[in-house]
Amino acid sequence: MSIQIQGLSFGYGARTVLENIDFEVGDGEVVSLVGPNGAGKSTLLKCVNRINKPASGAVLADGRNVAEMGLKQMAKIFGYVPQSAPNSFCSTVFETVLLGRRPHLGWGVDRKNKEKVFETLVAMDLDRMAMRQFNRLSGGEQQKVLMARAIAQEPKVLLLDEPTSNLDLRRQLEVLELVMGIVREKNMSVLMAIHDLNLASRYSDRLLFLKNGQIHVAGPPEDTLCPLNIRNVYGIDSLINSDSGRPHIIPLGMYN
Repeated sequence: MSIQIQGLSFGYGARTVLENIDFEVGDGEVVSLVGPNGAGKSTLLKCVNRINKPASGAVLADGRNVAEMGLKQMAKIFGYVPQSAPNSFCSTVFETVLLGRRPHLGWGVDRKNKEKVFETLVAMDLDRMAMRQFNRLSGGEQQKVLMARAIAQEPKVLLLDEPTSNLDLRRQLEVLELVMGIVREKNMSVLMAIHDLNLASRYSDRLLFLKNGQIHVAGPPEDTLCPLNIRNVYGIDSLINSDSGRPHIIPLGMYN
């Protein structure tokens, strides 16, 4: 499924956060939103998922305006993973992931839906903690469970807001490898807000640089990850190493 964002603007009161945003996420494509704090990455994800109501513009799913869809229909299209969940979220890991099946449930939870949850737990290497309380997990473990919940939802589009924010270096790679493997297998599209440019380069088909609520540049990592763009967006000098096949950023220092 493809997602089109057309002329989208959003603000809090008189403060404009996003202005005239236009781009598309193609069927099965992974697009990463990158940029400094306050650039509007998380806000844009919430606009796409209808958590925030845009001041103008539209979000289309295969040409259909999501503003005209019911909540159940939206849930079958978008799986949203926030940066964190409230610690008051009192349920087991299994029950938490089962919530992702709500768009597919009838009057009760049948065997088929329970099996879908267990398959997802196994795929995300979470089956051994299925009966543990979600609010007693570490931040990194909670993040994995929230991603499992979104995957169990079987959406067409996965919206990830800083999916590696609570993870150490090894877990960052582990989780992104697991999630992107499932994404490719199920041909999901992904729109992901992420701070780490090197992870974005490694796992994305395209990058979309946001600065002051606007798109500064967009395109494949090899076309957009260059010292000039990084200087203009982040205000730092850098070197780019492409020996691994994907651009790798080495920050040098603040640009004056």
